[in-house]
Amino acid sequence: MLDGYRLVTAEILYRMPDHPAIVQTFIWQEYDLEPKFPALSKFLAFWEKNLEGPLHSVRIATKRVISPAEFPYADYMATLH
Repeated sequence: MLDGYRLVTAEILYRMPDHPAIVQTFIWQEYDLEPKFPALSKFLAFWEKNLEGPLHSVRIATKRVISPAEFPYADYMATLH
């Protein structure tokens, strides 16, 4: 069910409606499919249609939802009774 899904974090920079020279940051995070990112694309389309702050740029970072387990090695050994 989660095959192909990734945790997507998008840093959205947008201009303030009243002060276009000022850029604000909005962080968006959701599970989405890579490489087309349909959930993020839908959100950005909603933003452009309904919100007044025009988009400046979007930066994306992703992390696989299911990944191989990581086992750190211990530097010692102990016996429990």
